[in-house]
Amino acid sequence: MSNNVQWKQLAIIGVAVLSTLAIYPPDEKIRLGLDLEGGVHMVLRVQTDDALRVETETAGEQLGEQLDLQGINVVSVVAVDPTTIRIDGVPQDRDAEFRQIADDQLIASYDRETGAGGVYTYSMRAPVESNLRDESVRQAIQTIERRVNELGVAEPIVAPYSVGGHQILVQLPGVSDVARAKEIIRNTALLELKIVEDGPASSRENLLAARSGVVPPEMEVVSGASGSLNTGASGTEYYLVRRVAAVTGRDLRNARSSLDEFNQPAISFSFNRDGARKFGDVTGQNIGRSLAIILDGRVQTAPQIQSRISDEGRITGNFTQQDAADLSLVLRSGALPASLTYLEERTVGPTLGAASIRAGVAASVAGLMAVAVFMLIYYKLAGINAIVAVAMNLLILMGFMAYVGAVLTLPGIAGLILTIGIGVDSNVLIFERIKEELRSEKGVKSAVAAGFDRVLLTILDTHVASLIAAAFLFQFGSGPIRGFATTLAIGLASNIFTAMFVSRTIFESVLARRRVATLSI
Repeated sequence: MSNNVQWKQLAIIGVAVLSTLAIYPPDEKIRLGLDLEGGVHMVLRVQTDDALRVETETAGEQLGEQLDLQGINVVSVVAVDPTTIRIDGVPQDRDAEFRQIADDQLIASYDRETGAGGVYTYSMRAPVESNLRDESVRQAIQTIERRVNELGVAEPIVAPYSVGGHQILVQLPGVSDVARAKEIIRNTALLELKIVEDGPASSRENLLAARSGVVPPEMEVVSGASGSLNTGASGTEYYLVRRVAAVTGRDLRNARSSLDEFNQPAISFSFNRDGARKFGDVTGQNIGRSLAIILDGRVQTAPQIQSRISDEGRITGNFTQQDAADLSLVLRSGALPASLTYLEERTVGPTLGAASIRAGVAASVAGLMAVAVFMLIYYKLAGINAIVAVAMNLLILMGFMAYVGAVLTLPGIAGLILTIGIGVDSNVLIFERIKEELRSEKGVKSAVAAGFDRVLLTILDTHVASLIAAAFLFQFGSGPIRGFATTLAIGLASNIFTAMFVSRTIFESVLARRRVATLSI
């Protein structure tokens, strides 16, 4: 036997050993999807009015600031609902100037209506409203995907669920701590940093006593636990802050759990370039004042600004270590653009998955045995070659999936069965070509070599076309379709190796041992 054949044999044995080690033990190495392992199935609705309200309030705040800069004193600029801004008390002598400023700020997205007594109403245009709602759903999907990926969920499905319903489908295979997963997904985690205008006070009434109990239009009252300041006290304190934040969580670069000066769990964060600039400006201009760090509408801490800070900060409060880790994860993944409500929640048990696995394995074994019988009857001893190649193909496929952490789903099992068919098809092409070469009165070795050489381009052509189809399925398909496409793509790649290398090496190994006049094919 030549050294070339021996090296090929060693290579095949090495691949087989590595593939076997990759999938052993199967219970630990092969990851299963929701349809096989069980997990959580949820349907959530994005409250898109929240995103519209933020957009409208921000636009109104920016308009109010611009009017103040130009010395135009109006009574109020208020977002009366998620899509409408109302301006009261525009001075009559500066009406034209107001219109010019307001139109420059708002007319691209809002329609203007003029009322009596210096009242103007700007209503968000329907196409803008529709785009913002759709964008908030897309952003929510991306944010949830980042969060569940950091949870370590294998092949989660996060996708739109209904047209125009602003709903999201979330499937988390193998999740055991359902409550924690739900909390991380649902948590809006909107981080806002706002200068404290007044407070803290023990009650809302005490906070607004000097203002006749009225909250100025450009400000809001935010509450927080007094214990969050590490004073050891309990209860609720109230702060008066500006409605629009100077810096938000969208300016974050990173967030991580840490410890504060009392050795208690905390969250440290750092800003991107634009956020660092804004944070530096607001802290530099407000030295000696308090800065409220607000998470999801609640003050976590309100430290005094001692000097200009530009790059990082820390959130302290009554956190457990797990709370700090979870909040850090949520902040890193970005804030949800709107709150979520649960429309449907189901916990899928593994019983159906076990039955599906048994059925899939039985189908695969039955298919493999039927193919083996056919190949042995039709191609005689050469059929053993095809059986070994197909079995090797399945072993490599499962080993590679286990190595890269790909998830096996019920459609993936269908991909396994299809891989058996593809492997048999490749061997049939090779065997029929060898038979044609034998009929042309070539020697056995020459016929085998010519059969493999001349069918190579045909096999490559069919496999590349199928790989392109698998790539489109993976790119545009949902989770189960992606599982099928993944299995199919890996099976196609490994089949080229087994059909053209493994099968050929088996022929060469037999022919190298003795002189063969005829081939049992």
